Amino acid sequence: MPRLLERALLRRLTSWLLYTPCTDESSPEVSRTMLHRACYRWTAALAICSIAAAFAHAQNNSSAKSEERKASQPEGPADSITEGSVKVGGQAIDYRAIAGTLTVGSSDPQDAMIGFDGKYLPDATVELAEKPEDRPATARIFYVAYFSKNPAKNRPITFLYNGGPGSATMYLHMGAFGPMRLVLPQDNGHPDGAPYHIVPNEFSLLDASDLVFVDAPGAGFSRVFGKEAAKAFYGTDPDAHAFDRFIRRFLSKYGRWNSPKYLFGESYGTTRTAVLTNLLQRNLDLNGSIFLSQILSFDSSVDGPQGNPGTDNGYFLALPSMAATAWYHHRVPNQPATLEPFLKTVEQYALGSYAAALLLGSDLPEEQKKEVAAKLESFTGVPAAYWIRANLRVSGGEFSKELQSEMGITTGRLDTRYQGPDLDPLSQEAQYDPFGSATTSAYNTAINEYARDTLKYGDNLTYKPSAREPGWRWDLHHTPPGGQGWDESSVNVMPDLSMAMKRNPKLRILLMGGYFDLGCTYFGAMYENKHLQIPQTLQSNISYRFFQTGHMVYITNEALKELHDATANFIRAAEDGAK
Repeated sequence: MPRLLERALLRRLTSWLLYTPCTDESSPEVSRTMLHRACYRWTAALAICSIAAAFAHAQNNSSAKSEERKASQPEGPADSITEGSVKVGGQAIDYRAIAGTLTVGSSDPQDAMIGFDGKYLPDATVELAEKPEDRPATARIFYVAYFSKNPAKNRPITFLYNGGPGSATMYLHMGAFGPMRLVLPQDNGHPDGAPYHIVPNEFSLLDASDLVFVDAPGAGFSRVFGKEAAKAFYGTDPDAHAFDRFIRRFLSKYGRWNSPKYLFGESYGTTRTAVLTNLLQRNLDLNGSIFLSQILSFDSSVDGPQGNPGTDNGYFLALPSMAATAWYHHRVPNQPATLEPFLKTVEQYALGSYAAALLLGSDLPEEQKKEVAAKLESFTGVPAAYWIRANLRVSGGEFSKELQSEMGITTGRLDTRYQGPDLDPLSQEAQYDPFGSATTSAYNTAINEYARDTLKYGDNLTYKPSAREPGWRWDLHHTPPGGQGWDESSVNVMPDLSMAMKRNPKLRILLMGGYFDLGCTYFGAMYENKHLQIPQTLQSNISYRFFQTGHMVYITNEALKELHDATANFIRAAEDGAK
C-alpha cells in the first residue's frame, strides 16, 4: 500500500476510535450494544496499533537502509582520544593523542563528495550499489596524531610514514619519533623475545612539531573497500594520490592549513614523498620534505639489477655500502682505522674506474677486468676470482651470501651489521634478511600493545604489518609530471621532486641514511639528488646527513639522538628562515 494512503487510513481510524460516541447515552437499552461496540473498538484499536507499529518499523528500516546506502564503506571504530606527557631534552611536553581514521576516495571528484564521517554528503550526486563491494573504491586510513597541549603559535605539523610498499608505519612510530619507543639490543643481535623493552622516548620529535603517523591503505588498521579497491590504491600513483587526499582532509578536519607542513618518509616512503610533494603542490606549499633511506630511481637499486641488463648504476652505486659492510665485519684487507675517509676513496673509484669499466661492457680488456677485480677485492674482501666470475657485477643478494660464506653466515640486507646462519649453503643469493628476522616481531608486538593498552584503539581489529597478502600486487607504473614516460620502464620519481622544487624554490630537502644499507644505498641516494633536473642554485636547498647504521637508523640509540637532532634542527631552521 502506498505510504500516503497508509498515513491517511491511520488518521481516519484513530479519529473514529477516539471521538465517535459508543452509543446514545439517553437510550435505556445500552448494555448489550455498548458491550458489542466496545469490543469492536478495542479490536480496531489493536489493529491501529499493529498498523502503526508496522508503519514505524518500515520507516525505520527505510531510514536505516538509506543511511547504509550513504556509507561509502562498512562503519569503522570510533576515534580514541587520550593524553600523555613525554620529556625531551629535559622539557616535559604534554600532548593529546588521537587514534582514528579518515576515509578518502579513489578519485578527487568522488573524494569531494565524502564527509569526515566516511559517508557521502547529503547533496552527493552518486548512485550507490546495494552491495558495499560493488560501490566505488574507498580507503579508510588509520592515523595517530599527537598535538602539543601548549603549542606555540604556528606550530609545525609533520606527516610520517614507512614504505614497503604496503608497509604499516609501526617502525617510525615505535622506533623513532613517537612518545614511546621500542629499545632493541645494541649488539645488532636477535632479541630474546617478549617481554620487549618499551620506554618513554626522550628523542621524540614532539619538541619540534606535532606529529601524524599514517598507515598506508590496507596496512596497519587501514582498510580498502569497494569495487577493484586493490587496483584503486595499490600502486605508485594511486598510493600517492590517497596520501594527498588524506593530508588535505586532515588539515581541514583539524584546522591546520596555516601550519608549517613537513613530510617524513622512509624507504619506499621516500618514493612516495617525491610524488606526494609534487601532488600537494597543487593546493599548498610544503615547508620541507625529509627522506630517510631514499630510493627515487629503481635503476639505482642493487636488488636484482641482473634483470635489467645494460643498466649498471645499481652495481657501482652500491660499492661504497658493500665496502662499509666489509669494513664493519673486518673483511677488508689492510683495513683502515676509520670508516668515512675510506668511503671517500671508494666513492671516487666507484664513479671513476669501476663505472667506466662497466660501461665498456664486452669491450673491456681482460687485463683491465683483472685489475678492477683486484681493486674490488681490496675494498670488499670478496675474492677477485668471484668478481671475475660475476663479470664485475655482484648484486646485493649475492654479496650478502658471499661475504661470510666460508663460515656459513648470511649478512643482512637492510642493516648489514646483522648476520645469521645460511638457510641454504649452496644458494647463489641470500635467502632471507637476518635484520628483518631480528626486528619485525618486536615492532609488531610493540605497536599492538601500545595501540590497545595506551591509545585505547583496536579492540576486535587486526593490525597488519603489511598490506601484502596472497595475490597482492603493486603497480609500479608511474606517470611523471607532464606525462612523458614509458609505461613499462623502471620507476623513477626524480622528475616529481625536481618539479616540486622548481615550482616552490623555497622548498627545503633533508636526505638521511645509513652506510650499512644495501636496500637503499646512501651513495645511490646522493647520486639521485645530484642528478635532479633543477638549477644549480636549488642544490643548496638539499641537506645531507649519514650515519654509521643501516636502513632503520633509529635502531641504534646514539644514532637515534643524532637523527632527532638533525630532523628537529631542519624544522627549526626552516621556521627561523621564514620569520
